[in-house]
Amino acid sequence: MIYVFKTSVDNKAKFESASVFLNELLPNSEWNFDLEDCDNILRVDSELNVAEILQNNTIFDCIELE
Repeated sequence: MIYVFKTSVDNKAKFESASVFLNELLPNSEWNFDLEDCDNILRVDSELNVAEILQNNTIFDCIELE
């Protein structure tokens, strides 16, 4: 399933922290950020229900878009 989030990841330092977090949390999932988008979109393709996990993380803010 593909999940789409608006995030607070808007610079290289935040991206690097988020990358480490996402790689550890979702080792068998694909994800990417679109930092060119005004909402700093994160797309996650995962078999897991990542919405709850990501919305409660302490690394970056994110809101699932529908």
